[in-house]
Amino acid sequence: MNESKLNSLVELYFKTVKEIDGKKPFLQWLKPDQKVFTWDDVTQRIFKLTGKIKSIINEGDRCLILSENRPEWLISDISIMNAGGISVPIFTTYSASDYEYILNDCKPSLIIVSNNDQFEKIKQFINPDLQKIISFEKIAAKSLMLENIFKEEKSDPIVNHNLHRNSPACIIYTSGTSGNPKGVVLSHGGILANCEGAFELLQPLVSKRDPVFLTWLPLSHSYEHTVQLVQILLGAKIFYAESLEKLLTNIAEAKPTIMTAVPRFYQNLFNKINGNFSKQTGLKKKLINQTTTLGIKLLNKQNLKISEKLMNFICEKLVRAKVKKQFGGNLQAFVSGGGPLDKGVGEFLNSIGLPTLQGYGLTETSPVVSCNLPENVKVETVGPPFKTNQVKLADDGEILVKGENVMLGYWNKPEETKKIIQNGWLYTGDIGEFDKDGNLKITDRKKDLIVNHGGDNISPSKIENICCLNQEIKQTFVYGDKKNYLVALFVVDANNQDKKKISSILEEINKNLSNIEKIKKFLLITEEFSIANGMLTPTLKQKRKKILEKYKQQLENLYN
Repeated sequence: MNESKLNSLVELYFKTVKEIDGKKPFLQWLKPDQKVFTWDDVTQRIFKLTGKIKSIINEGDRCLILSENRPEWLISDISIMNAGGISVPIFTTYSASDYEYILNDCKPSLIIVSNNDQFEKIKQFINPDLQKIISFEKIAAKSLMLENIFKEEKSDPIVNHNLHRNSPACIIYTSGTSGNPKGVVLSHGGILANCEGAFELLQPLVSKRDPVFLTWLPLSHSYEHTVQLVQILLGAKIFYAESLEKLLTNIAEAKPTIMTAVPRFYQNLFNKINGNFSKQTGLKKKLINQTTTLGIKLLNKQNLKISEKLMNFICEKLVRAKVKKQFGGNLQAFVSGGGPLDKGVGEFLNSIGLPTLQGYGLTETSPVVSCNLPENVKVETVGPPFKTNQVKLADDGEILVKGENVMLGYWNKPEETKKIIQNGWLYTGDIGEFDKDGNLKITDRKKDLIVNHGGDNISPSKIENICCLNQEIKQTFVYGDKKNYLVALFVVDANNQDKKKISSILEEINKNLSNIEKIKKFLLITEEFSIANGMLTPTLKQKRKKILEKYKQQLENLYN
């Protein structure tokens, strides 16, 4: 598949439409009583919505999308681009100040909103002169109802061939781990280049069966936004999860072949499955131990003895088959992105029959830079770079990326753009290294590195991931910049605040850490870092600045 011949994401969609049976199911929201949309259904709706949007915006106008994941989201996104607009998807979990900032920053000519709950979040920040609102459901304001647009008889088959690869496709606002979100302008060509790399990676996994995806990460995030376009390229059936709480039920229902998620999901999955495994006794426990031991050997391409091959066959039938069935039975791969995946978690999931590929990228690179290959998974790395971009390391280990996938720039921020893109190279802010086989390994965020009293660089995320492998510790925050030792916040269950027990667990954790990485003191808290309290981004990354603002004094007290 050569996406380099396509000019836009609009052309990508309609290329797939020409090649696929229009009667095939395409989009389905896993809420009760939701319609299954065929490819023909979606295409006809795109034509009608394109015509409506084209009548109310000018070329290059920003069009905001505020909605949970559902079929209308994709229809709106493609329609905006087809009408010559720039899609601006935003998170449903932003703070009021974030919404105010974004609306003032991008100045949308059109707002597309799913329902009144979402509209209420932004109504006070909408320019009074803006009268152009399209809603999926009825809202407490004058709006064009999407369903009424779809009922209109007139539907010109408009396909925009005036877009170019360097034309802006969308503005994706960063999730804001620090300060205000920045609007990242991504081009049609940049996302197409990413699609080309992803297609090469995923196509072998879906060649023997119709691809099915379950989408639950917010489509307003660059990772899932691009993944959805890859799904279109593959001609996939796309399910939208009902909610995060029902995700495991939705997985069993959708039976996906590929699923993308962030490290926090896999960490929670590890804790859940491992917790169930640890309750087993006798023969079952021995069988589970053999499954993980032999699975890790195979992952590391170690030869098995004849007796081990026989045992692995038994493990495959009695353990891995049951695990796979719980995830629908068709899963070919989990793909992890949006942050570093703990090596132990990756090894465990791969060993029990849940193939897990780790990738790397950032919003500014459309977003994927590299990913593990299915035939050569090295869980401690993020795989080789996509052929559609170049990667090199600066003298201090910072990862630099060059290629069509690099953003056009930050919206309204030319000076910040100049700082991060120099001579065509994007300075990612991530620290990494290459292994002997050309696989990239991420060691930390440059700005998150702790520099201790002795000038040593310490990776907090590595230590935090190790701590969270213990089921008693839900979340960890490591602190110690310019200090002579490290301290930590441990988030624990309200019924499990036994300091002696946690101290004992920490002793074991410290045995696997170097002297400078050891945690000397800790504070137990019961309030989890979450999106709701502003401590996590919408993709479940820690907002270190926010956590520090709240707990800095308590952490400092640990040094007294």
